[in-house]
Amino acid sequence: MPQGQPAVVPDDGLTTRQRRNRPLVVVHTGTGKGKSTAAFGLALRGWTQGWPIGVFQFVKSAKWKVGEEHALKVLGASGEGGPVAWHKMGEGWSWVQRDRQLSNEDAAREGWEQVKRDLAAQTYRLYVLDEFAYPMHWGWVDTDEVVRVLRERPGTQHVVITGRNAPQALVELADLVTDMTKVKHPMDAGQKGQRGIEW
Repeated sequence: MPQGQPAVVPDDGLTTRQRRNRPLVVVHTGTGKGKSTAAFGLALRGWTQGWPIGVFQFVKSAKWKVGEEHALKVLGASGEGGPVAWHKMGEGWSWVQRDRQLSNEDAAREGWEQVKRDLAAQTYRLYVLDEFAYPMHWGWVDTDEVVRVLRERPGTQHVVITGRNAPQALVELADLVTDMTKVKHPMDAGQKGQRGIEW
């Protein structure tokens, strides 16, 4: 176990163990590549701990086959680590009646409603809300409500949110924020994304 020492020890009445095991809100934002990849890396770590993992993809098309999806589904079904549930907005969400036609905005709201239900029920130990910063940035989902729900969530549920333009209120709430900054990208030289790198 890492033995690093924090720069500050708050006077909050908690023991070191209690403070170490606090549930976290993590945000990966910025213009650089790797926000979702880093979140899926956290999911792999959670899987090895036996945690139930819930992945909610808010923007990526259902037609886009993400490599991490296949890997985490196989691992989740293996019985060796934690179970993994994967939900895609582009597939209409698994809990929504298939005959309902939802706009992207309505689908994002429906996804957030399911996340709220799962948080209240403590369904997962780690939630990956992939590209969820966008629905907040676009005004499809109320940021103040998201912040309130995350602040008041019960138990020891960790939540990681990815996407550019993370709202300031979310950044202020989060325990860990990484701003991915693009320095250079192959697309700058006209090269499209490639299998094994982008998906």
